Amino acid sequence: MIELRGVAKAIGGLSLLDGIDLTLRGGEKLAVLGRSGSGKSTLLSILGLLAEQSAGRYLFEGRDIARLRAGRRDALRARTFGFIFQRFCLLPHLNAVENVEVALLHQGVKRRRDKALHALAEVGLEDRTVHRPAQLSGGEQQRVALARALVVEPAVILADEPTGSLDEETGHTMMALMHRLTAQRGTSLVVVTHDPVIVASFDRTIALEKGRLVKA
Repeated sequence: MIELRGVAKAIGGLSLLDGIDLTLRGGEKLAVLGRSGSGKSTLLSILGLLAEQSAGRYLFEGRDIARLRAGRRDALRARTFGFIFQRFCLLPHLNAVENVEVALLHQGVKRRRDKALHALAEVGLEDRTVHRPAQLSGGEQQRVALARALVVEPAVILADEPTGSLDEETGHTMMALMHRLTAQRGTSLVVVTHDPVIVASFDRTIALEKGRLVKA
């Protein structure tokens, strides 16, 4: 599905990634390890088309991303990837169902509210749909974020330390839910994490050190 060939990223002379070769297959569950500053978040940003590489090639289903115009690249990102972040990134003035519905606003999807409600029910929040983020626990907020990522029916979910703001038990419950729902859909899952228990549940683990791939 996705292939990176010799991908590098540099900003202002600072190398963030250097010579990354990586293949992500459809439905694969991939864990990404590395210390702070090793390039993990940069790699996720490039995979999710949120940032462009400085060198190397990014192939999506055999197509070179660099050849796409900005509008087509944005459209590909919107329909292909779902994103989950450590700090949830929910809009505080919107309730749970509205936060999920936001992901569908620019996709021309009909019955957005119904789809958002269904996604919340899948993550076990059918009784919390009208609650705003401040009224939800950390685990509930992250489940809203998962519903928001899933509602667009992405091919890939990219999660940057999705359990980092949760206690251990809640974090493991959250990861089990992510595994179950992505497996049901055949969705690829890429997760940055430091938790060895979480890592053990993935198909494959890679590790970064100073922007280089040291384990693949």
